[in-house]
Amino acid sequence: MMNMLLPRLVLFRKEVVQLWKALFAPETPFYLKAATLFVAFYLINPIDIIPDFIPVLGWVDDIILIPMMVGWIVSRLPIPVKADMRERNGQTIDGTARRV
Repeated sequence: MMNMLLPRLVLFRKEVVQLWKALFAPETPFYLKAATLFVAFYLINPIDIIPDFIPVLGWVDDIILIPMMVGWIVSRLPIPVKADMRERNGQTIDGTARRV
């Protein structure tokens, strides 16, 4: 279980950073920007599917739903936004390799 949790946590962190940058990119469609703001609002909103005052179960919906929604939004980002994020991070997108 722990072997799967750490890579997913690292991926989630990268997806959140990518969403933050995509929120300000002009190529990102309005509905994805609105969905990003909805996820942030859902995270801080006291009204959830399962209320947070219920021990453990109140946090389970946040722990499961937030990464699912973030992953869904990132998977629908347009190619130019994803490519721009890779270029800014120094990753190649043209198939050539670079050494650091």
